[in-house]
Amino acid sequence: MITPALAGLLTGLTLIVAIGAQNAFVLRQGVLRSHVAPVVLVCALSDALLIVAGVGGIGALVDHASWVIEVVRWLGVAFLLWYAVASLRRAFHPESLAANGGSDSAPESRRRVVAKAVALTWLNPHVYLDTVLLLGSIAATHDVGEPGGRWWFAAGAVAASGLWFSGLGFGARLLAPLLARPRAWQVLEVLIAATMVFVAARLAFS
Repeated sequence: MITPALAGLLTGLTLIVAIGAQNAFVLRQGVLRSHVAPVVLVCALSDALLIVAGVGGIGALVDHASWVIEVVRWLGVAFLLWYAVASLRRAFHPESLAANGGSDSAPESRRRVVAKAVALTWLNPHVYLDTVLLLGSIAATHDVGEPGGRWWFAAGAVAASGLWFSGLGFGARLLAPLLARPRAWQVLEVLIAATMVFVAARLAFS
């Protein structure tokens, strides 16, 4: 059971550690030390709900129609390769991440900040591709020869989400100077692209 959980942890980190509106917002709140805990909690719990829904939903479909997993699997491979190409394109066109909104701006209320976190999470179409479709399809492959493997994979993915958002939000004060450099984002994007290709190959030949 350790192998599916570790696979879920690594896959979850691979998908979540990317430059995007949600991560930029969490980083910004961390830099400003503004309602960090509620923001981290919203993002982590939302991911957990979506991951569980994806793993449960894909699993139910596979139980009744085995061909569905083949369709979803190749859609996942295509999406991963597209994601890798997009990461490489961003690596060659880096932009500095403006995490700090400025010390002169008035502090926002907790309700407003939490509403933004909810919107950035649930109104992002990619979050459904990543957590519900992609993680769900990969999780189903871990049930082969190991009943219950999909749920250990889900547990690893949920842990990855919690670790990432906690580290990003509460560690942002330390990370912000480094992440403000375009070169740091270039390295990160290249690593993400390489990992995406690896996961796509593993999914294609599993």
